[in-house]
Amino acid sequence: MIEFFPPDVFEADRETLFEIVRAIGTGPEQRFILGEATTRLERELAASLGAADVVACSSGTSALTLILHAMGVGPGDEVIVPAYGCAPLAATVVNLGATPVFADVDPWTLVVDPSDVEACVTGRTKVLLPAHIFSVMADMPRLLKIAERYGVRLVEDSAVAQGAVLDGRPAGLWGEAGLYSFVQVKSFGTAGEGGAVVTDNLDLARDIRMLRNHGQDGRRRFLHHVIGYNSRFDEIQARFLLHRLPGFPERLERRARIADYYTRRFSALAAHGVIAPPPGRNGRCYYVYTLLTDRRDALRDHLARHDVASHVYYPLPLPAQAAFAAWAPPGRRWPGAERASRCTLSIPVHPLLTDAQAEHIADTVCAFAVGTHDRR
Repeated sequence: MIEFFPPDVFEADRETLFEIVRAIGTGPEQRFILGEATTRLERELAASLGAADVVACSSGTSALTLILHAMGVGPGDEVIVPAYGCAPLAATVVNLGATPVFADVDPWTLVVDPSDVEACVTGRTKVLLPAHIFSVMADMPRLLKIAERYGVRLVEDSAVAQGAVLDGRPAGLWGEAGLYSFVQVKSFGTAGEGGAVVTDNLDLARDIRMLRNHGQDGRRRFLHHVIGYNSRFDEIQARFLLHRLPGFPERLERRARIADYYTRRFSALAAHGVIAPPPGRNGRCYYVYTLLTDRRDALRDHLARHDVASHVYYPLPLPAQAAFAAWAPPGRRWPGAERASRCTLSIPVHPLLTDAQAEHIADTVCAFAVGTHDRR
């Protein structure tokens, strides 16, 4: 079976990881959180991005919570979020007492539709929160103009897009703040959880840095300047990510080459009811590679019969989820999000795939598309 996410993703790093755990666990300082390795990781990530600051925290979800809290999002505020995507997009807003407003997504790129975002803006809108999804960055140039036009803040959920670049600007640096997730299946994954805030706003970074550690400023313990959170970063994860950072561009390139190959193979399949994501590399980061087809379940079963694992993300739009029903206006529809929930299927694109495995996956998808179409 060709796994969707490889179980041996850290096999080559096994001995290094064990040594890191031993070194930190037996070190004289016994510093397990927010130590020298975390500081160095923040600096190296900031330098690689050209960002003013990076603040490492416990997860991508926590990073988003810290950003919105630091921006003062709370009761009476509205935050415009995509109707299709991961639950934290809306949950972080709700947990701060604000209202998520769901904007529809583009039916092909699956990222939030800027025209629908603009239609959702009201006098209560405080933040636009687009999210990059699967292989595609949101249309940040248009969204930036909308934010400027209406005087609202722009936060970029770039959790899955670390390493992507749109028009020369890295994902995470289009808005006032962005975020990454380091959970193991992400492009820059670690052996556990973690995340980071990226920003060019040093005042915002200072506030987020306090919020992640119970409102302390990092100079003197037990003096709490604001009500904060426990979102501190783990030193083992920091040192492991520093170890993996030099190889990150090569892993990204491998993902992109596999995606380029898929896109070439699948370019003619739209006539057979299987649609590949938009081609190219501008604004792309191939965390996963996602196809669109009305025969999603049949394609999934076909791939499984040929020893290829696939994955269905987000089987319901966010406003159709029971958790967010209270924030879904009666009678409102999100056709792009509804179609995405019915029709998306993601196939393996991880950097450990061999050329032969990628060819087998592509052959299997093509055989399904052409074969089922011919039998109609």
